[in-house]
Amino acid sequence: MSSRKGGAAKSPRSGRFTAAKARRESKRARQRRTEEILGRLQEEYPESRCALHHRDPLELLVATILSAQCTDKRVNLVTPTLFERYPTAAHYAEADLGELEEMVRTTGFYRNKARSLQGLGQALVATHDGQVPDSMEELQRLPGVGRKTANVVLGNAFGIDEGIVVDTHVGRLSRRLALSDEKGAEAVERDLMALVPRSHWTLWAHLLIDHGRKVCKARKPACQVCVLADLCPAAEV
Repeated sequence: MSSRKGGAAKSPRSGRFTAAKARRESKRARQRRTEEILGRLQEEYPESRCALHHRDPLELLVATILSAQCTDKRVNLVTPTLFERYPTAAHYAEADLGELEEMVRTTGFYRNKARSLQGLGQALVATHDGQVPDSMEELQRLPGVGRKTANVVLGNAFGIDEGIVVDTHVGRLSRRLALSDEKGAEAVERDLMALVPRSHWTLWAHLLIDHGRKVCKARKPACQVCVLADLCPAAEV
């Protein structure tokens, strides 16, 4: 597939994929369609990667906590100064809470986030010698860390495909593409894990996030220029 960003959508390769076809689709056929979606998106977004700037697992963990109800762009504006001021888990553990709140204020919900970061630092120092653990179970025991955050850290900081990050973009596109009809993030994740090759679980989320931001937008998806139009029962073409 040659990339033609900004141009007309590619011609359907096997006819229009309708909602009726999606309802009749077998699991194996859905897996094959998912692999085709994966291949096309990889070609369309060859540089797809985690949008949160970080240099190590701790920085990514902190940035991901701050990204809740906040744009990655805003987080990336805040973190350079934050990372310089608090380079280790011990620094977060010993941080003045008022100062920490001011440093993360513009990311929203700053009081809760500051308490989470302080508690995170304390927990890492107390139970992990200040290091970020590389297991789902241990990560989810940390303050402010749920499954989604743990997936981000495992996949992008440690290269471990333990699960699939399901944010608003991933959830929306998964439903539009008829890969899941679930509403909850963990239920969507389970559906996707049965369809996407495990070695691509981390990349899959980045690809859908990129496509959701640039083409398949919430209010007005640009179906006419979408490389997945012929694979999507929701496409308006």
